[in-house]
Amino acid sequence: MLENFDRNLQKYADLIVNMWVNLQPTQRLLIRAPIEAAPLVEKVTISAYQASARLVTVIWSHDPLELARFQYAPRDSFEEFASWISDGYYQHIKDGHALLSIYAEDPDLLKEQDQKLIGIAMKTRMQKTSQFSSLLSKNAVNWNVISYPIPGWARKVFPRLSDELAVEKLWDTIFDICRIKQADPLAAWKEHVRQLVSRAGYMNQKQYTALKYSGPGTDLTLGLPENHIWLSAGFASQAGIPFIANAPTEEIFTLPHKGIGEGTIRASMPLNYGGTLIEDFSLTFKDGKVIGFTAEKGQELLKSLLDTDEGASHLGEVALVPHSSPISQSKLLFYNTLFDENAASHIALGRAYRFSLEGGVAMSEEQFASAGGNYSLAHVDFMVGNSEMNLDGITKDGKTEPVMRKGEWAFEV
Repeated sequence: MLENFDRNLQKYADLIVNMWVNLQPTQRLLIRAPIEAAPLVEKVTISAYQASARLVTVIWSHDPLELARFQYAPRDSFEEFASWISDGYYQHIKDGHALLSIYAEDPDLLKEQDQKLIGIAMKTRMQKTSQFSSLLSKNAVNWNVISYPIPGWARKVFPRLSDELAVEKLWDTIFDICRIKQADPLAAWKEHVRQLVSRAGYMNQKQYTALKYSGPGTDLTLGLPENHIWLSAGFASQAGIPFIANAPTEEIFTLPHKGIGEGTIRASMPLNYGGTLIEDFSLTFKDGKVIGFTAEKGQELLKSLLDTDEGASHLGEVALVPHSSPISQSKLLFYNTLFDENAASHIALGRAYRFSLEGGVAMSEEQFASAGGNYSLAHVDFMVGNSEMNLDGITKDGKTEPVMRKGEWAFEV
């Protein structure tokens, strides 16, 4: 057992409730979690009630149950979905209550399963939860996503260790990356958020019209809509409740213009999509749309992602992360988007966040699209940054200014 594990797990739970979710006394808390996360869920539940939560409800998941479906369920049943789940999520958010998602899955869980069925199941899930996802994309409430080490995931990250030692090693890494081991984690997070907010503020003052990416296998220019907003870890719900959406977080991000994008970009890390890895892939864009793609592994699944709907072949997010981030400096590939996206700059296929455009939350779908915002059922991040990537901002008068050089910030704040 790790030294001080129980104390660090408690600190993790307290940060979740009191800062990252920032649960309010009038709220209920809905937790989505794998069964293995029960020790943390228990601590979060106690901390939530101590913070005067009205009610805590947990919806459990378990990887072997997901695998069993793909192994044994009727082949024509993958467009079916338990709609009471999505209805419950939607009502919970609509009523103004908080959400915690604990994301942890075995990256190899479905590697031997039919990629077409995985694509159908993912699309069905996105369709059935679209109302719920739309509310989250507008920051309707305070919410947070974290991770919890499970054996299948830990084994992928540390393949030479036993399951027990791999889980312990992954916990130790998460406690480091999430600043849990520091003397005052809350103070450390406040300073970290301050720095990210300053970076976002610099980019907002610049209001570049486009970003140009260059690096191995990459030569891509993406347009940025007028009045785009760079954001960071510090969010606020529509009720004004501050919260941290992802932990860990090292990014600043905004939305690209869905119709302006030319060139090719190569992923710098594998993408875990629906329990299967898409590896060594690149995308080519014209007028902001993917017109070609290649992948060494998972090409059929990548195609199914792009075919989810019209918006899935356009971009909804650009995010900047320095190569010197703690996640990157761990020298680990996590096979978990929550962690890997904070090791490298990334972009996202699919839905744009309304709050990353001035006035976007109040816009109709037609107005948002006209301003350059993208709508899709999907929102899937993939990593493009590395120590060789350069990024430039293009000003309104056509000048080019350095934003990142060799994966590091090229400006001071």
